[in-house]
Amino acid sequence: MPGKEIELADLTTKSGDADLWNDPAAAQKLLRRIDELREEITTWGEFGSRARTIADVAEMAAEEPDGGASMTADLERDLASLTADWTTMEGRLMLSDPYDARPAIVSVHAGAGGTESQDWAEMLLRMYLRWAERNRLRTEILDQTEGEEAGLKSVTFAVDGRWAYGRLKSERGVHRLVRISPFDSQKRRHTSFALVEVMPEVPEDVAVEIDERDLRVDTYRSSGAGGQHVNKTDSAVRITHLPTGIVVTCQNERSQTQNRERAMAVLRAKLVEVAEEKREAELARLRGQHVEAGWGNQIRSYVLQPYTMVKDLRTGVETSDPFAVLDGDLEPFIDGYLRSRIGQVSRA
Repeated sequence: MPGKEIELADLTTKSGDADLWNDPAAAQKLLRRIDELREEITTWGEFGSRARTIADVAEMAAEEPDGGASMTADLERDLASLTADWTTMEGRLMLSDPYDARPAIVSVHAGAGGTESQDWAEMLLRMYLRWAERNRLRTEILDQTEGEEAGLKSVTFAVDGRWAYGRLKSERGVHRLVRISPFDSQKRRHTSFALVEVMPEVPEDVAVEIDERDLRVDTYRSSGAGGQHVNKTDSAVRITHLPTGIVVTCQNERSQTQNRERAMAVLRAKLVEVAEEKREAELARLRGQHVEAGWGNQIRSYVLQPYTMVKDLRTGVETSDPFAVLDGDLEPFIDGYLRSRIGQVSRA
């Protein structure tokens, strides 16, 4: 990893610059990047020694009287761990789109179906927060609308960390849940839908054309957590981008100024995502694929009853353990999506 080592050495040198610490935000960003590079270099460097250790133990096991039966479980566990780590690192090499290394902004919207779909939206939120926790990524709820009885009508949250967008973009689309409803007294099976949007958090210096004359800004009183300011000041902000009809809201910060800044960040991300979707649709057209926008674009099914399965309808990746997936085990689906995209690009 010579390129990464050179970048690490350069950034470590910069961290010794006394002027850097006059800007705490820039210093924190640089230190996070240094930690990421150190972890990446260490992980790649350890693969060889881990593989050699497994090979040595396997060779020793083969010489045992029982053929190494007593060591099989440990060998299988170590090999599975090595394979999983290798797949994760290999997946990062497949992230080459312009915004893949950026943090992500994710929105989950409940579909038709009232309480059922709103509960499903909250389950998806928990799944992504657990995934972020597993990957040591920071999350922040930017805006959410509670359901009438349970769950969430919609929620928008930020996922901060390198490669967050590149890895989470596989989640864009409609997610379908089939289960025995906990809200149905007759215990009937229900199907629920939720729409997941994933956008890159775009730096302010990136050229995104937003004319202030194209914006309608409304303020209102927050309805969520926030201490003494909630319901007492018009701190929540709703911004409508008139040319596209995009509406973004933020109410989780304490001041109107902070909420406006966060809402503008979400708007920039949405405008970039619209441009990216147009680019992907054009690529699909050139490949001869039919692309249909909207709720018909279902990407994944989660079945809890009468059998258990999660299947990605784009890649064919599936598992019989939906509860692990709902607890944040998304890596097989993310990896499958990234590999499928490489195949699509190579055929274009």
